[in-house]
Amino acid sequence: MSGEPVTDVAGIELLSCEKQQATRKPSFLRQIYQCIAVATLAVASYFIISHFILQSVQVVGESMVPTLYDSQQYLLNRWVYYFRAPKPADVVVLRDPVENSLAVKRIIATAGDRVNLRSGRVYVNGRRLDEPYLRAGTPTFPCMGIREEAFTLEKDQFFVLGDNRRNSADSRTYGPVPRRSILGLIVR
Repeated sequence: MSGEPVTDVAGIELLSCEKQQATRKPSFLRQIYQCIAVATLAVASYFIISHFILQSVQVVGESMVPTLYDSQQYLLNRWVYYFRAPKPADVVVLRDPVENSLAVKRIIATAGDRVNLRSGRVYVNGRRLDEPYLRAGTPTFPCMGIREEAFTLEKDQFFVLGDNRRNSADSRTYGPVPRRSILGLIVR
């Protein structure tokens, strides 16, 4: 009875199961196109997610010790700053203005703030900055042996410091960082 038409009670001719399956099989060429489409979508999704939303980064160096350590892996949230502005205490990845490489630093102050470095302490708008993320007694001195240094941040500027103040090239070295140099927030 295989391959022969079958008539049901109402007199309608039905195809056998084998013929129905044969008519449903997509062609080999159609399957190849579907595989290419799926692969293209997967690659495009990966590119979009890793370059605009979430990216894996590895810390190189010790400028953020004791918060982040050399060779550790973290996620970089590139999406968050589309919804809010960077704020103090955020640990961010930025494009280093001197070396044009990527660096991880902590935002200390934002646009309109005045930062003073004096007597080994950081003051923002005249108030001593509370820095619980630093080891107790860690001093913050200006670079180049200057006794005291002050910065006033303009629109879209940020003052960044490494948590390892004795081993960090940061805003003390290259000054305030423009917003366009901040790539995203480190997710810990």
